[in-house]
Amino acid sequence: MASCRWPWRRCCSWRPAARSPGPASPGRAGPPGPPSAADAGAQMSYFNLVKSLTSAFPNRYSMSRFHHTTSAVCCCSKTQSGEKYTDPFKLGWRDLNGLYEDIRKELLISTTELKEMSEYYFDGKGKAFRPIIVVLMARACNIHHSNSRDVQASQRSIALIAEMIHTASLVHDDVIDDASSRRGKHTVNKIWGEKKAVLAGDLILSAASMALARIGNTTVISILTQVIEDLVRGEFLQLGSKENENERFAHYLEKTFKKTASLIANSCKAVSVLGCPDPVVHEIAYQYGKNVGIAFQLIDDVLDFTSCSDQMGKPTSADLKLGLATGPVLFACQQDY
Repeated sequence: MASCRWPWRRCCSWRPAARSPGPASPGRAGPPGPPSAADAGAQMSYFNLVKSLTSAFPNRYSMSRFHHTTSAVCCCSKTQSGEKYTDPFKLGWRDLNGLYEDIRKELLISTTELKEMSEYYFDGKGKAFRPIIVVLMARACNIHHSNSRDVQASQRSIALIAEMIHTASLVHDDVIDDASSRRGKHTVNKIWGEKKAVLAGDLILSAASMALARIGNTTVISILTQVIEDLVRGEFLQLGSKENENERFAHYLEKTFKKTASLIANSCKAVSVLGCPDPVVHEIAYQYGKNVGIAFQLIDDVLDFTSCSDQMGKPTSADLKLGLATGPVLFACQQDY
C-alpha cells in the first residue's frame, strides 16, 4: 500500500498533500507531523496485541470455533493450585443452555412475517461470544463475593439482553452498509427490504429493553441503556472523519469502543453489580470487558483483510469498499504515507 491518498467517503478522509491546519491552539491540532512518543507507544501496543492474537487465530474459522481449537492454550497450563484451566466456551455454555430458545420466547410476536424476521439471526449458529463473556464474569464475581459458583437468573438475563442488543445493531448496521450477507446467509434487509429490517431491529431492541426492565435494578438499567447511546454515537463517529493523521487512530479507537466494546464492558459491569457490592470490582469488570471488546474488534478488522468470505461468513474488505479506514489501513498509512 504505497499511497493512502484515496477519496475516503467515511470515517477518515485522506486528501492530497495540500493541507494547512493552521497554528496550534488549545483544543486544536497543530501542523501534521510525526506522532509523539506516547502516541506511538500506545498505538504500537495495540498493534503488538493484534499481532499476537491474530497469530493465535489466523482466520475467522478458528475464532468462531474457538472452543474446538484451544486445548493447547486452555487445557495444558496449570494454576498455582494445580487445577487445569477450563475451556471457556465449555464452562460458559453450562449457564447458556437454551440461550436462543429463551431469546425467541422474549420475542412475543403474533405477525408471522415480523416474527420470522426478528428470529432470523437467533438460529443457534452464532458464536455467542458476548453471552459467554458475561456469564463467566458473573461467575467470577459471585465466587469472589460469596464463593458461589452459580450464575443468578438476573445475571443470565444480562447475557440474553447483550446478545439481543448486539443482534439488533447488526440488523441496523446491515441496512446502513447495504450488506448482502451475514453469518453465511442473506441479510434481513436483502430478504425483506430495508424498511422492514429497520423495524425488525427496533423490535428486538424493544424486547431487550423489556427484559432489562424486569430485572428491576435501576443501576443495571442505567448501565445498559448507556450501551444504546454509545451504539448511536459510534455510528455517527464512523460517518465522520479526522483531517489530522495524528487524531485518526484515536478517532478509530473511540468509534471501536462505542460500537463494539461498550456493550461488552457495560454488560460485564452490570453482572458485577448484581453479584458483588464492591465498586472496585465493578470497575475491574468494566475495564476487562472494554479491553476484550477493543481487542476483538481489532482482530476482526485484521481478519477482514486476511480471511476469505467463506471463513468470515460475510464479504471481506467490506469496510475498505465503504471507505472506512480501520486499524490495518491506519497502520499501513503511518508506515508508507
